[in-house]
Parts: sequence; C-alpha cells; structure tokens
Amino acid sequence: MARIVMKFGGTSMAGTERIRRVAQIVKAQADHGDEVAVVVSAMAGDTDRLVNFCREANALYDPAEYDVVVASGEQVTSGLLAMTLQALGCKARSWMGWQMPIHTDSAYAKARIGDIDGEALGASMARGEIAVIPGFQGLSPDNRITTLGRGGSDTSAVAVAAAVKADRCDIYTDVDGVYTTDPRIVARARKLKAVTYEEMLELASVGAKVLQTRSVGLALKENVRVQVLSSFTEEGAPDANTIPGTLIVSDEELENLNVERQLITGIAHDKNEAKVILTRVPDRPGAVASIFEPLAEANINVDMIIQNVGRDKGETDVTFTCPMADLARCTEILENAREKIGFNRIITDTKIAKISVVGVGMKSHAGVASNMFSALADRKINIQAITTSEIKVSVIIDEDETELAVRVLHTAYGLDAE
Repeated sequence: MARIVMKFGGTSMAGTERIRRVAQIVKAQADHGDEVAVVVSAMAGDTDRLVNFCREANALYDPAEYDVVVASGEQVTSGLLAMTLQALGCKARSWMGWQMPIHTDSAYAKARIGDIDGEALGASMARGEIAVIPGFQGLSPDNRITTLGRGGSDTSAVAVAAAVKADRCDIYTDVDGVYTTDPRIVARARKLKAVTYEEMLELASVGAKVLQTRSVGLALKENVRVQVLSSFTEEGAPDANTIPGTLIVSDEELENLNVERQLITGIAHDKNEAKVILTRVPDRPGAVASIFEPLAEANINVDMIIQNVGRDKGETDVTFTCPMADLARCTEILENAREKIGFNRIITDTKIAKISVVGVGMKSHAGVASNMFSALADRKINIQAITTSEIKVSVIIDEDETELAVRVLHTAYGLDAE
C-alpha cells in the first residue's frame, strides 16, 4: 500500500464528463489498495472568467477580495469530484483550504504556503477516505482566503504530499510527460523518463508549462517524488504505479533508475516576458538598488539584468526582463520612483522571447553556450541578452524567431528522436 497525492488540472476538470473520467482514474488508484488524496484545479477557463468579473467590478480591485472570488472555481470542482466519486461507490469528501488548514502568508493573489497541518487529513486517508482538496487556495494569518498565483494547484499538491508524507505526487495534465521541448513546435521531441529536480526547476522557470516553478522548488526542498502523466488516457490504460509518465526525482535516485543521461535535457521557450530599459541611470552606488527594491516590494520578479557602464558621462543603461502581466505595474512603480532613481526614460518591448537550454551535463562539459550562440548565428538569429546558471543558458531574441530557434537548438544538441 502506498500513499498517493493526485493532482488534476483545469483541462482535466472541464465539464462533468471529464470529471467522471477523473473519478474513474482516482477510483482505479484507490482500488489498487493505495491511500489517495486528490488536488483539483478550477474548470478550464473558469479562473479567467472570475478574474474578468473582478476587473469589471473594480479595475483597482482589493487583492484580498479578488482571492475570495477566484478561489471559488476550485471549490466547485472539488465538490463535484467528491460527489462523482461517491456515485462510483467510493468514500470521499472535500476539504477546503481553511479546513485543513493550509497556512499561507498575506501576499494575496501570490501567497506562499507556510505550513499544512496534515494530521486530520492523514487520519482520513488512513480510514480509506479519498480526500478531495481545492488547489490554489489557503488561509492567511488574518483567517482570510488566499490564492497562490497561476498554476498554484501544482504547489498545493506537492505541499499536501509533503504534509501527509506521501510516497509520490502524481500531476495529471494534458500532456503525458516532460518532453525535450514543446512537441507542438518540434515533432521529433522525445518524452523523458526522468529528470532531476534541478533540471525541472530550470525548465519550469524559463517557460516549460508542465509544472509551476514553485511546486518544483517545494518538491526539491521536501524531497517529494513527483510524476507527470496524462489524464487523457483510454479505458484499461496501465495505472500510475507502472510509471508511464516522467518522474521528477533527486539526482541520486535518477542514477538508480538507470536512465540514459544526456548533456542537454531540454529546450524551453517563453513569450510571456517583457524587456524594460532605463536610460541614463546615474552610475553611482545604490542606483541599481533604487530600481529593484520597489519592484521586489511589489512582488514583481525580474530576470536577465544587464547594466551597461558609460564611464565617460557617469551614466548607464539598465536592462531587465519581467513577466508581461506585471509590465504595467512595473512601469508605474518606476515612474513613481523616477526622481529617486534619476533615469531619463523607460523603453519597453513586449515582442521578445526567452529561449533556454537546460541540462545537468553542463556542469562537467564546456562549450554548451558557444554551441548555442553559433547555432543561432548560423540562422541569423540576433541575441539581445544572455543569462546563465550552472545548468542553464538563456537568451532573449525577437518573438517572431521563437519556433525557428527552438528547432535549430533541438537539432544542434542532438535531441531529435530517431
């Protein structure tokens, strides 16, 4: 007997027929003899619909009230799935985020999980009850509903798995695993049997939409074994215990799985970034801090920071990227701090894409970055910015060249399927 946490995304929960199929998958896992908890997202499109309601009600909405509204989508699907499981003869009940409770901070719309009291939930699972939990939501220190940001149900699932000491957290989605790149762009992309937490963290952070970045970081911290697999399986398909998807595990466990290791694990792309340039920033100590401190206070994540030093005039241009969804707030914050920062003007560009090459093999092999730059140069693709980590190289290019760049790099690193 194993203790399994299963998570189903919005496309898996889109309507009663799909919820019935999810219930069948959950029942099959429980019938295998496992203790099961299920974390669900809202129906596909529901969260966007609720967000639009908030904007129509008040363009400058209170984030705390926004969370009350958008958290309701997951509450609906958790109740529907519990009822559907009961109709199949299963013992099932729903658990709201405040009932467990899932404690978070007070950063409404972007809350972070502090801790989960898994005792009552674990006891319920041990009695053979299937727990159905709305993802994405928690409880603030002020006892108000919070939400965890886009993709937060993945983080909820991993956190629940850690709280109840689950043997595995299965993330069911509309793809059947993690691929070397987006198979919609590269037909010869290959599904990976297993990747390390570090590789998945980098892939998620640079555009791979399979898992939310925070969920992978939490899995790494809590050593939760995660599996990505498809909820769109035919009747009679093998259950999740046969590992049909992609496992995300520690580096040590990956070695024990005897998975063939490659220099590069995957190529990711992200078109949801915006480039911001501040011109003629004073070249003095503290100038850069005055730019990024107010952005950090507003919970705006920035990436790919570049500072060009103009020594003759004592001025510099500072370039960085941020999520496109945060661009308007970002520019407003910077304009309000113009006098303190001392910059001349703000230039923004939303027609960009971030292309990233990821792989733990970079730690022990030289030339990965130069191969990337050469492959792009051969196809006349201009690089606007570069950033690196120990297992990642990312560049910013023109948005129109995204798919070409992904295909070129996928071939250049020998990732095409035979």
